[in-house]
Amino acid sequence: MTDLKIVAVDITPVALKDPPLLNSSGVHEPYALRSIIEVHTDAGIVGVNEAYGDDATLALLHQSADAVIGADAFDLNGIGRRVATAVGGAEASSPTELIGAASHDKTVAQAFAAFEVACFDAQGKATGRRVVDLLGGAVRERVDFSAYLFYKWAEHPGDFDVDPWGEALDPDGIVDQARRMVDKYGFGSLKLKGGVFAPEEEIEAVKALRRAFPDRPVRLDPNANWTVETSHRVAAALEGELEYLEDPTPGIPGMAEVAAKTDLPLATNMCVTSFADIPESIRLDAVQVILSDHHFWGGLRATQNLAALCDTFGLGLSMHSNTHLGVSLAAMAHIAASTPNLTYALDTHTPWKAQDEDVVLGGGLTFTDGALTLPRGPGLGVELDRDAIARLHEQYLTCGIRRRDDVGWMRRVRPEWTGKRPRF
Repeated sequence: MTDLKIVAVDITPVALKDPPLLNSSGVHEPYALRSIIEVHTDAGIVGVNEAYGDDATLALLHQSADAVIGADAFDLNGIGRRVATAVGGAEASSPTELIGAASHDKTVAQAFAAFEVACFDAQGKATGRRVVDLLGGAVRERVDFSAYLFYKWAEHPGDFDVDPWGEALDPDGIVDQARRMVDKYGFGSLKLKGGVFAPEEEIEAVKALRRAFPDRPVRLDPNANWTVETSHRVAAALEGELEYLEDPTPGIPGMAEVAAKTDLPLATNMCVTSFADIPESIRLDAVQVILSDHHFWGGLRATQNLAALCDTFGLGLSMHSNTHLGVSLAAMAHIAASTPNLTYALDTHTPWKAQDEDVVLGGGLTFTDGALTLPRGPGLGVELDRDAIARLHEQYLTCGIRRRDDVGWMRRVRPEWTGKRPRF
């Protein structure tokens, strides 16, 4: 086979139920939006991927889809040029403020990533090899993930079902949630999404987790909701208690001020979210761990480039997660399995997904002892469930949500809410 010509692209937006998870911006809406990308080739092989599904992302994907028609699915450099030209001077957009500020470079990277992963899937199916093999081979067959803990309500306001995970609004609730996660999935590390309550309350939650799970590392992520002064105070109180402290305060200069006065590693997926951010971060020693995300760093090869830079400068590396389905989880697993210097377990929202909602046949990938075993089939190793896609697309059509708005949904309960950060 000399080429794998792209002849058509299908983009299907879907909506999945999302629990009332609290964060520094507000609260998750009742539905999260994703999109399923299918790249059809002249060989009859279809490469698949998953991306964000808000209106701005969908417009970006459709704009780029026309440009990749006629390209060879093996010619990723050429596809990158086509996508960059198609995006042109498009206004910078970001699916959520919680992954940092938007930029033109990130907009191009986000668009390209959506097609690059689908092309890797097609390449794998054409050659009979897994995506991890196309990325250089597996350095591990099992990828560790971390329990992702949230303060949360028992239900969304309005006519919505009570969430089976129940309420978690204090340290006892967080510990109970962690126990359920560990018992069900076997996660070996714990991450708490903070920035919701007064820092003193979240300090107590971390200490409660450490008492309940003394053999499991704990992370805390307040999503830049603390001032530098508050960050100093919390870091001092949790010295020796945390595996790392993620995005305590906004911006690279602010993070550098915090880093200068603590031995806790600082991690980020908010202030270093593109290659343009790295030089200043290195110069100021602002962060010690970067949470990559192939969706907005520019795909799988870009993630490998990021990993090489982290290795060069002695930075730790993990992966960020947004609410996702099984295709995205499979892509994360493949790039993680091919990355030697992956130093921390990865984030995942998968446990928060309704068990009967996935676009992957068989209901999606599963965790055993806190890890995901790499799929064995060619490409990403997952097959789409057409009936499930149809149901989730219908849910997209009827849910009424077209962009993520944690601030707006919180205002339904607290009309005065602004979501402005930092608040503490």
